[in-house]
Amino acid sequence: MKRKLDSAGGRARYGRRFAVVEPVFGNLRHNKGLDRFTLRGRKKVEAQWKLFCLVHNIEKLAHHGYAQ
Repeated sequence: MKRKLDSAGGRARYGRRFAVVEPVFGNLRHNKGLDRFTLRGRKKVEAQWKLFCLVHNIEKLAHHGYAQ
């Protein structure tokens, strides 16, 4: 894995991760307070996760001018 990440392609792919994935989790954990799930059971946790993702995506649409 170290060899893959140290290659030019690996560095480029890893660099894109910070622009695509990390802000989503940071927003959910820090701004929304999703440090842990409040429900028990896989189906309920999946539903809660999807709800948080839905809220995140709606906020992105609202802040980037989709609602205008």
